[in-house]
Amino acid sequence: MLFAPHPVTLRQLQYIVAIANRKSFRKAAEDCHVSQPSLSEQVAQAEDVLGIRIFERNQRSVAVTSAGQAVVERARALCVGADDLIEDARRLADPLAARLRLGVIPTVAPYLLPETAPILREHYPKMAFLWSEDKTHVLVDRLSRGELDGAILALEADVGELRRVVLGSDSFVFAASATHPLMASHHPIKLHDLDGESVLLLDDGHCFRKQVLSFCARSGADEAGFRATSLATLVQMAAGGIGVTLLPTLALRVENRLNALSVRRFAPKAPSRTLALCWRSISALDGALARVGQTLRVAYQAMTRRKDD
Repeated sequence: MLFAPHPVTLRQLQYIVAIANRKSFRKAAEDCHVSQPSLSEQVAQAEDVLGIRIFERNQRSVAVTSAGQAVVERARALCVGADDLIEDARRLADPLAARLRLGVIPTVAPYLLPETAPILREHYPKMAFLWSEDKTHVLVDRLSRGELDGAILALEADVGELRRVVLGSDSFVFAASATHPLMASHHPIKLHDLDGESVLLLDDGHCFRKQVLSFCARSGADEAGFRATSLATLVQMAAGGIGVTLLPTLALRVENRLNALSVRRFAPKAPSRTLALCWRSISALDGALARVGQTLRVAYQAMTRRKDD
């Protein structure tokens, strides 16, 4: 192996990735805390050394060239690897004193974090937890880019080949206004009971929407003409008699705290999702994430038992 100085620096690669992410030299310079002329000069030097044009730019827009696309992806991987190297060094010094950037999906965050975040702080006082809430596809993409260390996801969605600790199952319940005909019975509801019902769903991009849609297709239910951006909106619409909906058990204590909805459990083999803490298999924080995942698993199981009592 030769150890001659590399003509392209890691900092130049960071600039290239930042421009590709932001589609703007100005915004990339702001993200990198450097002047725009300095950033532009460094990227131009990298383009000269590599012998290709990475970006096409004019006064209004920046685009990655077809040749530059491969460079951007390799640069992104190298930057993630460099970040992992630094985190690995920190982990070796003290694996439980790292900074963990964790994502969580919106249909989990408001119900799980208030109870589990204090537990994590108690178990790992030296660890800094930085939480981000977003939809599944965004979190998975940020994981692959190295912008997140881990994320709490539902495994029924397409999460790719990620390491994981399963926290547990979260079953769905049927919810509607107290005056709805299906609320006349207190027995577990069956799949065929929903035939012809108008089911309120979340907007596109939510993995919970896809899971409920799949269930509706098997039950003969139809999607209502309204799409909500949150579970709270679904509850208000269903409570007003606009339609019926399905809710994850995890959300019930918060979203139905005023008992605006009537709820029926499903018969055996109820629809559900499996929640897990996921992370990249090559992460330098693999051991720490596995321990945090186990702590979250114990906390989640305790929450589930309390809800069943």
